[in-house]
Amino acid sequence: MENMTVRKIAEAAGGEILCGDEDTPIVHISIDSRNIPEHALFVPLIGEKVDAHKFLGQAIQNGAAAVFTSRHQVPNDSRVPWIRVEDTKKALQKLGYAYRNQMTLPLVGITGSVGKTTTREMIALALSAGFSVYKTPGNKNSQVGLPITLSEITSKDEIGVIELGMSEPGELSVIAKIARPDMAVITNIGVTHIEQLGSRENIYREKLTIQDGLKEGGTLILNADDDMLMHTRAREGFRTLYYGTGKQADYRAEEISLEEGYPVFTAVHAAERVRVRLHVMGEHNVLNAMAALAVAGEYKVPMKDAAKVLEQFEGFENRQQVYRKDGITVINDSYNASPASMKAAIRVLASMSGKRRIAVLADMKELGKDASAFHYEIGQFAAEQNIDFLVTCGPLAKQIAKGVLDAAKNIQVVSFMKNEDVILFLDGLLKPDDCILLKGSNSMKLFEVSAHLLREDGKEQTQK
Repeated sequence: MENMTVRKIAEAAGGEILCGDEDTPIVHISIDSRNIPEHALFVPLIGEKVDAHKFLGQAIQNGAAAVFTSRHQVPNDSRVPWIRVEDTKKALQKLGYAYRNQMTLPLVGITGSVGKTTTREMIALALSAGFSVYKTPGNKNSQVGLPITLSEITSKDEIGVIELGMSEPGELSVIAKIARPDMAVITNIGVTHIEQLGSRENIYREKLTIQDGLKEGGTLILNADDDMLMHTRAREGFRTLYYGTGKQADYRAEEISLEEGYPVFTAVHAAERVRVRLHVMGEHNVLNAMAALAVAGEYKVPMKDAAKVLEQFEGFENRQQVYRKDGITVINDSYNASPASMKAAIRVLASMSGKRRIAVLADMKELGKDASAFHYEIGQFAAEQNIDFLVTCGPLAKQIAKGVLDAAKNIQVVSFMKNEDVILFLDGLLKPDDCILLKGSNSMKLFEVSAHLLREDGKEQTQK
């Protein structure tokens, strides 16, 4: 934060200064009493199990410059300013809203069922060809994380790329109103969080609430390849633009191919055509890249410049990272999984060269009452792909195995319940020239399998 003091923070949050110097400068916000940056405000949040007010003393001891409280009256002998608020979470959100109000830089907000983080990174990279860009750090994209994200933007930043997450009804509207983006991107409408929201139609309605915070005259950018978004128009007062692979898309990809799993395509906008080669695997990343090129293009970054920097993007740890060890290719995509991303990962495996293509697939979480059907559908899809061996892990993933067995007799299938058993089996199975995919929800911890396969004398192998 810039030009913020305890007095200004109290005014923004609707709080009362109980003690301390109201001119104390505040630069950062922290919700972790163990990790307090210099000149930071500590916000004690009240959770279902823990009330962080009990850590106020620890936060002050660790260097907090000021603290919020909704539990205390004037403390005794404190040299640190205490600001009393009615609700610490709501006060944090008010503070984020107020700080956003004093910014002049444009913000791009991104939401969607899958691909938000990758799209965020690609958009930030594409924009960096013309701007100094601030982007959401890590996964700070919630009702709590977003105000902290906004507080880290400074006058050195020329444009911001902000990820907006959602896990419950109404949450996206709240954070969109805090962020107030100038441009909003919806990547897709999938089934992630269907357990909480009940149906894909409900997810669609919730995603569209990003417009609740969109600035007047702002632009809504939609994935024209998504069956629900392709027929969607922005609310009155906003522009609508599309990206995708069809003729409806204002920014579209043509002549798409995979070279050893890596996408190559031609990006087209109006009369402009630029050949793009990505260094992240999977055809689904073509759409992520087109979203990035659309945003950059709307901010007048030349497509050829944006495309060039996009080629630098190599993904994230445990997200389609490719390694080689003893002649074996390992695709570690164990960070998370949804039906859409699972299919995309299987397509990547099927495009790889090698003697055998082995898919190790684990449970996909948060899919609600139809979880078994979603897993069976993945098995039916995998049966149509160019893979040789399927290994499943977890009770739900057994339905993937069943889907394959019901549709294909040429794919060998085994199922396990524990990663330890998967590791033992793979140790006896893998040979040079094999290619193996590891994909499942993060809680299934397939990264443990990857770590085992890539370890040599206690050190993990380098990326391919």
